[in-house]
Amino acid sequence: MLITALSVVGLVVLAVTQLSLFNPQTAFAQSASPRDIWRQVYEQLPNLPLENKYVNKETGKVDAENTLVNRLIGYHVYVKGRTPNYRLDWKLTLADYLGANELIQEDVYPGNETLRENPIAGDRAVIESLNRQQRDALVQTLVNIFNPSSPTPAKTPAQPSTTPSPAAIPNSRQPRPGDARLLMP
Repeated sequence: MLITALSVVGLVVLAVTQLSLFNPQTAFAQSASPRDIWRQVYEQLPNLPLENKYVNKETGKVDAENTLVNRLIGYHVYVKGRTPNYRLDWKLTLADYLGANELIQEDVYPGNETLRENPIAGDRAVIESLNRQQRDALVQTLVNIFNPSSPTPAKTPAQPSTTPSPAAIPNSRQPRPGDARLLMP
């Protein structure tokens, strides 16, 4: 009886340990922090705006380390609970900033508690000012940093359409009213 109880307790402890190992937020918290990652993003994307002009409430000085990417990662991982390893999750986060997915609650946005001015409006403006290629580069850079073993998607050139237009087909004409009757037996 005692051995059975100890076995059950051991299995529960083992299960909890394994769950915490596979929980992406726990794994993220153990492997990296936004304070480490944002620097790598800016090294790879030096033209990305820092947006670090906001004043800290406590010190009264500009908080140079509170950057757009730092807040973007904080929002993505800690506010939304999304995994940092997948492109789709990052695209959902950018869609939040663009107003095309979920509403960003200003009161829980990273920096709202520590900065005199909530940086959400400026951060949204910067994300909106990026073109599609710049947003894709940002997403891919974040995925590569958080998941270095992920393959970089190959850029495939746009393929020309193989379906010819009706004007390119000789002796073709546009359908007219009543043409469907021609199909009847």
